[in-house]
Amino acid sequence: MKKSFAPLLTLLFLAPAVGELLSGSAPPTEFFHPFTLPLLTALYGSGAILIRELRIRWGKGWPTVLALGAAYGIVEEGLMVKSFFDPNWADLGPLGSYGRWAGVNWVGSLQLTIYHAVFSIGIPILLMELLFPAHRDERWVGRWGMVGFSLLLAADVAFGFFFLTPYRPPVVPYLTSGGVVVGLVLLARRLPNPGPVAEPRPPAVSTSRLALLGFGATLAFFIIHWAFPILKVPVLVTVVATVGLVAGMVWTVGRWARQGLTGPQRLALAGGALMFFVLLAPLQELDKTRPDNTAGMALVGVGALLFLAWLWRRVRYTPGRRDLDAA
Repeated sequence: MKKSFAPLLTLLFLAPAVGELLSGSAPPTEFFHPFTLPLLTALYGSGAILIRELRIRWGKGWPTVLALGAAYGIVEEGLMVKSFFDPNWADLGPLGSYGRWAGVNWVGSLQLTIYHAVFSIGIPILLMELLFPAHRDERWVGRWGMVGFSLLLAADVAFGFFFLTPYRPPVVPYLTSGGVVVGLVLLARRLPNPGPVAEPRPPAVSTSRLALLGFGATLAFFIIHWAFPILKVPVLVTVVATVGLVAGMVWTVGRWARQGLTGPQRLALAGGALMFFVLLAPLQELDKTRPDNTAGMALVGVGALLFLAWLWRRVRYTPGRRDLDAA
């Protein structure tokens, strides 16, 4: 267990660093605040560690990680900060009114659930597996560790519900979102175990193509949810476009995963997705319309780029099997 302390600690910090800092949701002056950093670390880090540990204990693959990541997204955005319901939640922007019906911000809820599943949970776990391949299949915490992180996450969520905003959500939709969380956890537990990984063969897809796919999918995802509401695109079109994009990515990546993806290929896919935020970071610092202090975002982008370049070099020259779980 001691040998797993480094990957555990790294994931504890990396999950909020990707989900909040690199995305610009919490710029450096906010992210590194002595009050905010522990709050975000307890929230994102505990969620990522618990999901990663459940995957190992259950012997499941990436579909389980993403299903649990979606459940985490609902816990954070629906149960904790209540952005699923609060039309005045600052980070929603036009999504606070676009697609709102029966007291629920449906389009914003869909966007945030997908975002957290991929960027707050999935990508940090993937990066950890690439950083510490020797610990990929190990349990990092014991039973009491799971209890401790669960209590830490629950306490963080309760604190956020009562003290972050005075808004109180409608009871029925709020309880329903809790029921969806339970349903996603049960679904994640029952998803099939990973299929057999193909024997090594020439790469089915180039790393550059995977990087472009990751970047293009992320760009399309945010265009749909940033531009469509401003352009007054019908809500149904936005929802269909979102579901279609996600389904297309799942089918495409799953098809390649069944042939086995190497470490560099996995990093190219994740790095391409993160490159969207790397390029966006300096633009966020220059954005004078934001009410918060975005100073330092350019340095965050540079730091993320250097980290990805260093990890690329490390993974590229480290022998490894093609081991991305078949979808």
